[in-house]
This record gives sequence, structure tokens and C-alpha cells, in this order.
Amino acid sequence: MVAPSHKQQCLQYVLERYEVSHARVCRILNCSRVRFYYVHKMPAKDQQVKEAIESVLGSTKKGRNKIIRLVKKKYPHLGASKIRRVYVREGFSLWKKPRKRVKDNPANPIMVPFNRNEEWAIDFMHDVLETGRTFRSFNVIDQYNRQALGILNECSIPARKATRFLDQLIEKYGKPRRIRGDNGPEMMSKWFRLWLKERKITWSAIQKGSPQQNAIIERFNRTYREDVLDANIFHSIEHAQQLTDEWLVEYNTVREHESLNYQTPAAYAA
Repeated sequence: MVAPSHKQQCLQYVLERYEVSHARVCRILNCSRVRFYYVHKMPAKDQQVKEAIESVLGSTKKGRNKIIRLVKKKYPHLGASKIRRVYVREGFSLWKKPRKRVKDNPANPIMVPFNRNEEWAIDFMHDVLETGRTFRSFNVIDQYNRQALGILNECSIPARKATRFLDQLIEKYGKPRRIRGDNGPEMMSKWFRLWLKERKITWSAIQKGSPQQNAIIERFNRTYREDVLDANIFHSIEHAQQLTDEWLVEYNTVREHESLNYQTPAAYAA
């Protein structure tokens, strides 16, 4: 596929390189024969605009909007649309790094394990303190008996802090065979992948936009938000962590779960 702006160059190249007629080249490139004979008037008209852009550009990098404002300030008679057209056509546009597309994972249906530490599930949540500052919650549960292994509340939870918290849970409860989670930046980081490799833990990633593949912890998140996050006003991050730790004891030892045949996580695993 040849862009219209490049067809003139392709047309000239084929005519100089090969002995073919103008009509045949135009048929190959799917362009009108008038294109070869037409004399463009715009380059001569745009020369003044190009020189104006170069005069304000200097040796620094400036974006399109800044260039338009500077040119109009120096040459009020030039229109913004003309400046924008010449700016793009003459190649003054700044280079934009393309977004790296993350390859989607295959379908990963959720399955309830038959033993402890077969598969843990992790997820992040967020809420705000009384001061308006946002904090995050890092939730970890064992999918076998729905036990909430721990919740870490911090203003920022990068991959290093998350793995440090997981190491503490592993020391207390043992190492899981798999960990299930989404494609968040913390989970996609090199640090987290290296941590999984060193501990020989399998990463069970869900598909993008498919939270139902991590349904057990999503259901836990709802309970945690209704019972703790939405029910309290937190004065500090320490206050939020204290209320969370107190609630975890009740959740694991007192609150009965319908999915566990109306048993607590502690009683179900016993």
C-alpha cells in the first residue's frame, strides 16, 4: 500500500529505473496520469510558511501547538491550519515512541484447588485517606479455602514491595505452586518475573478484561471494600492497616462462607 503523498516519488523512481510508459506506471500505482504532468503550486506558496517555522524552531525541539503560537505571534497573517499542514508535511513533527502492545494471554478458567498452597490469588485495590491522599491495598488469598493470607496497605506498592510482602507470607504459610493475577505493571515487571523464577513459582495470568477468571479474589475485594474501606474513615495509613488486620482475624475465623458449606476458612482447612 502506497500513501498518496509518496506516489509521486514512486512514479518518478519507476520511470527512471525501468523503461515503461507513463500510462502503465499509473495503472500499477493506481494513480491518475494527470499527477505526472501537474505542476504543484503549493510548495512555492508554502515556502514562506516553512521559513517562518524554521525561524522560530531554532535548535530546540518544539511541539506543533507551540510552533503554531510562535509563528502566529511573529507572523499574524499566517493561519493556524496552514502552519499545521506545512509543519506536518515538511517533517517538523516530533518523533513519538509507539506504544508497546502487550500480547494477550490465552483463556485461563478459574479452578478451585483441592489442597492448600496450590494456587494463591493476588490483586490491587485503592482508596483515600481523610486527607484526600490515595493509598493502595495489595490483597493475597489462598483459593483453596478462601483464606485471606494478608493485605498490605501503602501509599505506593511497587513490585519490590509486593514481593517482599509475598516473601513474608511464604515464610508464614508456605510456598504456593502458582500465583494467579492480572496484567498490571507490577506483575509484568522484570523484578516480579525474576522473583517468580528464583522461587520456582508458576505465574497464572488471566486474560485482559476478564476479571471473572480471577473471580474468587474479586469476590473477596467486594467484601473487603464493603466491610472496611467504605465503612471507615482512615486518618492515616497506619490506621487503615490496623483496621484491616483486625478485620482479617474476623474474616478468617468468625465469618462463615456459603461456598465453604457455611464454614470459616480456618475451620474448612482444619
